[in-house]
Amino acid sequence: MHTKTMEGLAGASTNMKLLNTPFRVYKDAERRGDTAVMERAMRYVGDFAEKAEDYQKKAEKGMEEDAKEAREKAKTEQENAIRKRKEEREELEKRIEESRNEDTDTVSISESGKVALDEKTDSVQTGADNGVSIEETADAANTEPVIYTNTGKAARPEPDATLSVSV
Repeated sequence: MHTKTMEGLAGASTNMKLLNTPFRVYKDAERRGDTAVMERAMRYVGDFAEKAEDYQKKAEKGMEEDAKEAREKAKTEQENAIRKRKEEREELEKRIEESRNEDTDTVSISESGKVALDEKTDSVQTGADNGVSIEETADAANTEPVIYTNTGKAARPEPDATLSVSV
């Protein structure tokens, strides 16, 4: 809250409270019929009312300044956020561009490696896969599934177990 706003609100409140005393004197003088005291009390009431009005104007000015500062602050924060997003976008684009332009690794195979590769493809075609015969490979593919128990031992499924699924 702006200082003018606080000062204006406090001054207006105080003067409105102070206005009650001369007004009470005015009412008392009116009952007694004392016009001189009534006039003097009304001058005091008028003075306090004018001061309260002045403080009210001061408070309004302070509130306008508060609103203006709040708008400026919001505008600054918005500009900062836009600038930050723009920088982040530029940084991201830069990283994307770097990743596109980055040199990729190349693989080159030596002459001895090419010879070894040719030998391996020949051995695969003849069926000698690193000392494992075709029969052993076929046996491994045809084995029945094994279920392991909680203790880690293999348990064969029961041959007469039937499975039924109802939909």
